[in-house]
Amino acid sequence: MRNNQSYSALALSAALFLGSCVGLPEKRADSIEYALTTPSAYETETMPELQVVATLLELFDDPALTQLTEQVLANNPDLLRTYAQMEEAGFNFQKTRGRLLPTLSGNGSASRTDSNVATMGNRYTASLDVRWEVDAWGELRNQSRASAADLAASEARYESSRQSLAAQTMQAWFNLIAAEKRLTLVEKERDSFASTSSLVERRYKSGTATSTDVALAQTDAASAQGDYVVRRSERDERARIVKSLRGTYPDAALQGAHNWPQLDRIVPSGLPSELLLARPDIIAAYQNIRATDARSRAAYADLFPSFALTANGGRSSDTLSDLGRSAFDVWSLAGQVAAPIFEGGQRRAEVGAAEQRAEQAYQNYRSVVIDAFLEVEDALKAETYLAQEEQARLSALEAARRATTRSLRDYESGLIDLLDLLQAQRRVFNIEAQTINLHNERLSNRVSLALALGKGV
Repeated sequence: MRNNQSYSALALSAALFLGSCVGLPEKRADSIEYALTTPSAYETETMPELQVVATLLELFDDPALTQLTEQVLANNPDLLRTYAQMEEAGFNFQKTRGRLLPTLSGNGSASRTDSNVATMGNRYTASLDVRWEVDAWGELRNQSRASAADLAASEARYESSRQSLAAQTMQAWFNLIAAEKRLTLVEKERDSFASTSSLVERRYKSGTATSTDVALAQTDAASAQGDYVVRRSERDERARIVKSLRGTYPDAALQGAHNWPQLDRIVPSGLPSELLLARPDIIAAYQNIRATDARSRAAYADLFPSFALTANGGRSSDTLSDLGRSAFDVWSLAGQVAAPIFEGGQRRAEVGAAEQRAEQAYQNYRSVVIDAFLEVEDALKAETYLAQEEQARLSALEAARRATTRSLRDYESGLIDLLDLLQAQRRVFNIEAQTINLHNERLSNRVSLALALGKGV
C-alpha cells in the first residue's frame, strides 16, 4: 500500500515538474494595449446648441418613427435569430461549467436465468456511480472561462445588432420620406413642363413660337412623365424595405412618411476613450480575445496527464424489494491517470493553432477600434459640412425660383427664347431635389453619429 502511494506521489511530482517546464501562452486580454494614442478630444467637435439626448430613440420627436422602430425590434427575424444565438451561448456556458463538478449516475438491471443444469432464478442489481475529473492544470476552468467570454461577446453582439437595426430602420424611414418628397417634386415638375408646353403651343398658334419650340417643350413634358414613373417605383421600393425590416409582407402599402422630423436634438460625443466602453461591437471583440486566450491555455493544459476519481456503490439481490431496504454492500473507489505518449504532434499542433486564433482575435479587436474611431470622426465632420452645404443649396434654390419667375415673364414678353426658360425651370427642380437628398443625408448622418458613439435604444 505504501509503495502504491509512493508511486502516485512520484507520478504527480513528475507531472508538476513537466508542467513548470512548459510556458503558458500569453494572456492578451489581461495586458492588452490598444496600440493607439487616444486623443483628449475628437478632431472635430461640432456640438450645436441643441437638446442633448442619450439614446437613438430620443433623437427625433416622431411618434410614427418611434413606433416603427419598436415594431422592428420586436419582430425582425434577423434580430430574433441573434437573440436565440445569445441564449444558446448561455446554455453552452452552463454546460462547460458543469464539467467542473462530479457526475453522479444511477444504474439498475434485472435478469432471469433458467437452464437444465442450473436453478431458475431472478437477479436484481442497483448501483450509483460517481466520477470526477480533477482539473489539475486548469483545462476545464479555462474552457469554462472561454465559454463565459463567449456568452459576454454574444450579449454584446445582440446589443450591437439592436442598435444597428434601429439605425437601419430610422434611415430607411428617412429614405422613404425622401422618396415621397421626390415623387411630389416630380409631379410638380411634370405639371410645370406640361403648362409650359401648353403655353408654347398657344404661342405657336398665334405665330409667336416655332415648331421647334413646340417639340422642345413636349420633350421636357414627356421626360418629366418618365421621371414620375421612376420616382413612383423608387417610393414603392423604399416602402417595401421598411416593411421587410418590420418582419411583415413587403408590399408598398405604407403610409405616414411625409414630413421630416426636426433636427433639434443631438447626442453628446464625449471622450474618445469612452468609446471603448460604449460600443458593443468593441466589447464583443474584446470578449473574443478573452475567449481565445482561455482556449489557448486550455490547449496547453491538454498536453499534461489527466486525473480522474471514480466511486461505485451497489447492491445485488434475488428479490426486488431487498434493493430498497438495505444499504449497498458492494462498493469500489479508483483513481485513473491518462497521459499522451505518442500522437504525431496533434496536441502541440492544436496549441499552435489556438495561439494563432488568439492572435487573430487581438488583431480583429484593433481593427474594430480603429474603424469605430473613424466612424465617429467621419460623422462629426459630416455634421458640419452637410449643414453648410444644405444652407448653400437652400439659398441657391431661392435665387433659382426668382430667376424662373422672371424668365417666364420675359419669355411671355418675347425677351428670351424657350431654351432659357426651360433651363431655368430645370435648374429649380434639380436644386430642390438636391436639397431633399441633403436633408435626408443630414438626418441619416445624425443617426450614424449616435450609432458610432454606441448609443443604445
